[in-house]
Amino acid sequence: MSQQQHADQFAPPVPALGGGARRALVGLSRDELTETLATMGEPAFRARQLWQWIYGRGETRFDSMTDLAKSLRAKLSEGFVVGRPEVARDMRSIDGTAKWLVRFPDGQEVESVHIPEADRGTLCVSSQVGCTLTCKFCHTGTQRLVRNLGAAEIVGQLMLARDALGDWPSAREDRAVTNVVMMGMGEPLYNYDNVAKALRIFLDNDGISLSRRKITLSTAGVVPMIKRCGEELGVNLAVSLHAVTDELRDVIVPLNKKYPIAELMAACRDYPGVNNARRITFEYVMLKDVNDSPADAKALVQLIANVPAKVNLIPFNAWPGAPFECSSPASIDRFAQVVMDAGYPSPIRTPRGRDILAACGQLKSESVRLKRAERGALAAQDPAPVA
Repeated sequence: MSQQQHADQFAPPVPALGGGARRALVGLSRDELTETLATMGEPAFRARQLWQWIYGRGETRFDSMTDLAKSLRAKLSEGFVVGRPEVARDMRSIDGTAKWLVRFPDGQEVESVHIPEADRGTLCVSSQVGCTLTCKFCHTGTQRLVRNLGAAEIVGQLMLARDALGDWPSAREDRAVTNVVMMGMGEPLYNYDNVAKALRIFLDNDGISLSRRKITLSTAGVVPMIKRCGEELGVNLAVSLHAVTDELRDVIVPLNKKYPIAELMAACRDYPGVNNARRITFEYVMLKDVNDSPADAKALVQLIANVPAKVNLIPFNAWPGAPFECSSPASIDRFAQVVMDAGYPSPIRTPRGRDILAACGQLKSESVRLKRAERGALAAQDPAPVA
């Protein structure tokens, strides 16, 4: 299936965050917002003011947008809404990690995670409800793909996180969300148009105002879209590699059957703007007796040769029914040392939010878990087969 066929088949509902008959403004591009106000007879500078209220200050009430004329505020209140997705559940880890179960008007849900650190605060954002990739070590991969998220639903995850963290206005120096990673549920490059639209909103200097170096897009290796991402967005690239041979990667990252390692590495070497100051991050989950030997580490070094890169080693985060175990600390340390001795930074990621299933590879919408539990309960009550 091509990227466009994928986008068409799993398109989000429209409007995503509307208010009944009122049209949603969150998720509109700057040009779309300008055109919308133009149809109301308003000049372009009004769109800039409105944009700053929505994305710079996080305001949801038109009555509070005091530099807009009262007549315009009245028209906006009548026909539009500055919406947010619903927070169906707010979970906090003992280590400070926050996870939100985000519910959209059609009842579909995703998860978003905020990871606070001493020098940054990273928001992990989802791009799809479920996932089509079925990576064997990933909990999200056990959930079927339902649909893509629209730009409004992607942007809405950042908006509600800022609401919850008291992170407005955007210009404040002590922002809780300083970085965004498209590493949540789904494969971002299979929803490229909506992801790109959302990231352009994140990058706009009049609003959310994140820099390209603070945004990372993670892919399992949708090779045809990688170059386009670099040319059009210029954000950091992370690649979920996890294996050094096609034989193993075909099993644990099935997308490899379509885009094998050689093609993926060629796309990484050609990624626009990649250099020693802007390295590609290779994500590598550590699976006991699967991909964690010193020989694997040496093969990894050979594989990424001539690519400005760093390697994030991720201790496997278990989930109920997981088919793997995490490599031992000693094995991970040995692996990291081989990679570092070859001149590549190889940090070992500290698992965060494990107690709320918020760590890497653990995201899976609560609605799926609950629905399965409900089905099990119903089956127990009435074991007769259903035709």
